[in-house]
Amino acid sequence: MEKTWRWFGKKDKITLPMLRQIGVEGIVTALHDIPNGEIWPIEAILDMKNYIEEAGLRWSVVESLPVSESIKYAGADRDLLIDNYIISLENLGKAGIKTICYNFMPVLDWARTDLNHIWSDGSSSLYFDRVQFAYFDMYILEREGAEKDYSQEIIDKTKDLDKTISESEKEQLIENIIIKTQGFVNGNITEEDKQPVALFKQLLALYDGIDRKALRDNMKYFLEKIMPICDQYEIDMCVHPDDPPYQLLGLPRIVTNEEDIEWFLKSVDNTHNGLTFCAGSLSAGIHNDVPALARKFASRTKFVHLRSTNVFENGNFIEASHLEGRGHLIELVQIFEKENPNLPMRVDHGRLMLDDGNKAYNPGYSFVGRMFALAQMDGVMATIKKLKL
Repeated sequence: MEKTWRWFGKKDKITLPMLRQIGVEGIVTALHDIPNGEIWPIEAILDMKNYIEEAGLRWSVVESLPVSESIKYAGADRDLLIDNYIISLENLGKAGIKTICYNFMPVLDWARTDLNHIWSDGSSSLYFDRVQFAYFDMYILEREGAEKDYSQEIIDKTKDLDKTISESEKEQLIENIIIKTQGFVNGNITEEDKQPVALFKQLLALYDGIDRKALRDNMKYFLEKIMPICDQYEIDMCVHPDDPPYQLLGLPRIVTNEEDIEWFLKSVDNTHNGLTFCAGSLSAGIHNDVPALARKFASRTKFVHLRSTNVFENGNFIEASHLEGRGHLIELVQIFEKENPNLPMRVDHGRLMLDDGNKAYNPGYSFVGRMFALAQMDGVMATIKKLKL
């Protein structure tokens, strides 16, 4: 597998020469300065590509070319935004960049309630607490009908939490769920927004009346529109699974399990319509058998995210060691090396460890923590190759 690394552009504190030294071969990045929905100019693409290549690396994967909300909920400007998307794809194709990771998650990208959950060894990682998330939904967002989405046990625990939670803890939940995890990935809300909760409510309202079937129809419409340009330039589109892989905040999520993946692959049955196999996202759903999914969909996988999670009895989950957890990464490497070798892969959501905590890295994207994870996966890949497992 090609060892790649998610890099956030020329302003990233982690430099390309640093990545060369730790064995990275390919770069996963995007043109983060261009607002969602606008065309990526060929000049900007080539400038980024040349910058990466001058450092002795290659631009392996675009993550991501964002799909605007209006495309997802079928707004009045959907076709215009898809036309812009097609032009951006054409420009990427002309530049020789052929793998595009994207997602079709409404409003909210990946969701966590704690960005610095402390482990016994002093390192920290991302964490999802169902009660805290439900509290955010019912007491901070005050979403109408939210209580219908939770068990009575969860509702009772949120009532208890409301008696003890401080205003600063409420603000931290807002930061963690809708600001810090979203803004750095071309999200809808940034740290500059003065009223993030009000803005978030407006975004949720755009999906009134949009259920799973409607979102599926909109995804199919989008894919059918872009496949001709993908065919022309041999561009692989690979959708990222929903993280976590179940419904949140009353929003439909449609890339959560085996049936969902099979649906979108068959709905637009084109070799360029593929999957980003994120073991971490899929493993956060107790309903998913991650190695079985890898075996079934290996041929349509275009990009791999190697990370893992542990899910607890109460439904909470935490980022696991890359050698442990429900992601079964050692087995996944065996599967992909046998069934679809040479795929680009990147380790994901490394722990904060050693001096990572002083660097203000994007959540989940530490340097030392990801370097440690990459070394683990590099050893796994070398062993599998050497022993021909």
